[in-house]
This record gives sequence, structure tokens and C-alpha cells, in this order.
Amino acid sequence: MNSTLKNVLAVIIGIVVGSGINMGIVTIGPSIIPNPEGFDNTTMEALQETFHLMKPVHYIVPWLAHALGTLAAALVTVKVAFSNHFKLAMIVGGFFFLGGVYMIYSIPSTPIWFSIIDLVSAYIPMGKFQIIEVARYIFISHNI
Repeated sequence: MNSTLKNVLAVIIGIVVGSGINMGIVTIGPSIIPNPEGFDNTTMEALQETFHLMKPVHYIVPWLAHALGTLAAALVTVKVAFSNHFKLAMIVGGFFFLGGVYMIYSIPSTPIWFSIIDLVSAYIPMGKFQIIEVARYIFISHNI
């Protein structure tokens, strides 16, 4: 298979897997940390109107979903890619970062403290972290 095609497929597969992880965590999150009384996330409008009910503990699950979704996407991308692993992991991290920016724009009632923490610590660092892990694996498995 052409290396460029394999790299493009790696990014697409990584994004799909990472998005699935993200949505899975967001879906099961309320069973771990219950939503506050009166919180409604069935529509974007209801979510925006009831976002003020969220306490800091309720932001753990979204942060984990964003961080672990990005990490999984980078991992899958790097494992499937033929070359340019760092660039591709950063592309995937950038994709999820832009998704985070879009959500902040879509839900303006998101507290600024969470927006900053989420954008700074959940996206690009997770893409970079995966590169470090893959590099360590390559060096250990090949005795470099």
C-alpha cells in the first residue's frame, strides 16, 4: 500500500477510534459521577441553559473523555502509520483541539477555567505523550 495512503488512513482510523472513546466516556460518565439535579444534556440549548449547575467535580469526566480520546487517537494513528509518526500524532491532536475549541464556542456558558485547563492539558500534550511512549517502545524493542 502507498505510504501516503496508509498515513491518511491512519489519521482517519485514529480520529474514529478516538471519537468513539471520547463518546463512550461521556456516555458512561454520569453513572460514575452523577449529573447535578436538574441538569439536561439532551439538546445543545438545554445543555447551555443548565450548565451553571455543574460543579468542578462534574468536569472530571469531560476532561478524561477529551484526554483519553486524544491519546487513543494518537496511539492508533502512530501504530497504523507508515511514517511521519510525530506529525500525524500532532495532526490528530490538533483535530481534537479544534473540536474542543468548537465546543467552547458552542457552549459559551462553559467556565473559562475549564476551557483553559481542557485546551492546554487534554489535546496536544496527549498527542505528544503518545509519541514519547512509542519512541520508548521502539528503542526498547530494538535495543537501541
